[in-house]
Amino acid sequence: MTVSQDLLEILVCPKCKGEIHLNEKKDGLVCEACRLVYEIKDDIPIMLIDEAKPL
Repeated sequence: MTVSQDLLEILVCPKCKGEIHLNEKKDGLVCEACRLVYEIKDDIPIMLIDEAKPL
């Protein structure tokens, strides 16, 4: 199971409050403005700025 579409519609980047989208592998959420990827572990998005990886 992946992150639900309903959840994806309400999630925003915790750093800039901008839009995020699933990456191609569907294992992370990408904020293009901040150039960060928030990982998805066990179907739970890890939305911590300190845990994000650079794009």
